[in-house]
Amino acid sequence: MTRPVLTHVALHCRDFAKSVAFYRDFCGLVPVHERHDAATGAAVAWLAEPGREKEMIFVLISGAPERAPRAELDYGHLGFALDSRAAVDAIAARGRAAGCLLWPPREEPYPVGYYCGVADPDGNAVEFSYGQPLGPGA
Repeated sequence: MTRPVLTHVALHCRDFAKSVAFYRDFCGLVPVHERHDAATGAAVAWLAEPGREKEMIFVLISGAPERAPRAELDYGHLGFALDSRAAVDAIAARGRAAGCLLWPPREEPYPVGYYCGVADPDGNAVEFSYGQPLGPGA
């Protein structure tokens, strides 16, 4: 049997344009495909890290239902690795200025490392880390 390969993660979003802009501006993802259904108004965007468009895609789908506010100890998140602590601090500063900082920068024991978290336009947590055993800070 062939081993499954993770190719994408998909999330619904309430404000499609705001969400695409957030993942472009905070995460460096670029649109590789976008489509809009004129009949339903639905929209879908495929985003990827530059150069990894055929490996892993992040899909945004318009039309998210309302959801309860994020619980204080809810650590469900998407994770992005950065190449330095300073880069984590810079994202945290941008998140603070934009009013979306969830977790200020902090250091946790291995394998967690140094990280912060910001909320996307739908309240999903997005972690930015340095020093985990994967990604550029490994």
